[in-house]
Amino acid sequence: MARLLLILALVATVFWVYTIVDCAVQPPSRHRGVSKGAWMAIVILLPVLGGVLWFVIGRGRAGGKPVVRRAPDDDPEFLGRMTASARAEQDERIRRLEEELAQLDSEADDPQPPKKPSDPDDPSGKGDDDTRGQRGAVG
Repeated sequence: MARLLLILALVATVFWVYTIVDCAVQPPSRHRGVSKGAWMAIVILLPVLGGVLWFVIGRGRAGGKPVVRRAPDDDPEFLGRMTASARAEQDERIRRLEEELAQLDSEADDPQPPKKPSDPDDPSGKGDDDTRGQRGAVG
């Protein structure tokens, strides 16, 4: 009889440690009922009963509701939270950016400044700024 009690105590201890570790490593989103800290207290203070309760009630299923991530403009909650002032501010910013873009486009349409006249003594027709000041130098 003592051997049976020793084996049961060993099994209960292993089960208790396993439930503590399992409860601790689960993300808080997978804890049902109460918070993660409360489940840890239940599992630690009620060794076997707390473990059974954890596996029956508290542990959420892995194949539960999947998390759906959406872009902000596809999320109705986000769009509902946007205030009219935020929308007006965004519209004003878009208007200013469009004006700046139109201004840059008009500057690009302006003719380029005239090129410097080429040196008639230069056979290549290209002006070289480095040699112009050195013509009269002896060297």
